[in-house]
Amino acid sequence: MKSLPDMGLFKPVPSRTEAKTDMTSRVARQIVGLEEAARSAKTERLRAARLAQESKAPAVPTKPVRKPKSPAR
Repeated sequence: MKSLPDMGLFKPVPSRTEAKTDMTSRVARQIVGLEEAARSAKTERLRAARLAQESKAPAVPTKPVRKPKSPAR
C-alpha cells in the first residue's frame, strides 16, 4: 500500500488566492502595528518634552475673575 503524501490531511490547504490574501492581510496588519508603535513613541517623547519645558517655565499668575457689573437701575 502506498503511503499518502503529506497533503494536509487534517488541515485544509488554502488556495493560491486565499494564501495571497492572507499574506497581504498579515503584512498590512504588521505595517499598521509598526505605524501605531511609532506614533505612540512620538507622543510619549513630545509629552516628556512638553512637561520638561513646562517645569522650567516660571508660573504665570492668572488675573482674578471679576464679577460682571449689575445693570444700572
